[in-house]
Amino acid sequence: MPLDPTVVGTELPTATMTVDRGRLRFFAKAIGETDPKYTDVAAARAAGHPDLPVPPTFLFSIELEAPDPFSYLSALGVDLRRVLHGEQSFVYHAMAYPGDELLATPRISDVYTKKAGALDFIAKATRITRADGTVIADLQSLIVIQNPGGTA
Repeated sequence: MPLDPTVVGTELPTATMTVDRGRLRFFAKAIGETDPKYTDVAAARAAGHPDLPVPPTFLFSIELEAPDPFSYLSALGVDLRRVLHGEQSFVYHAMAYPGDELLATPRISDVYTKKAGALDFIAKATRITRADGTVIADLQSLIVIQNPGGTA
């Protein structure tokens, strides 16, 4: 079933996270980050940071803090068994550090269909800010939905 184009512009629930050093270290290890500024406070300070900087791509995890981070897809009638993560991009404006309370404010920025209805796409734009309103980053993600009724 094609996605309703009137959902473009829909704001999704805001997610929040207070950045924690232990979590940053764990994330850096999980992604294979070897630069010590992401795991060692002394190395971070030697590199000019006041504390451990948030590793690249960490901001994607903020939205996953919600009790049901994919509820918006279910609300759109999307069968979650047919969902693929198509792409992700980040534009950074400021660095985040432990102790920062970050807010992720997502919205659906586009929906479209390709391959004669076999694939639907949901583009989502998320702004990450500190609690004081400072913009940290803008994230773009693309969700791909495989439709069994489409003909490729």
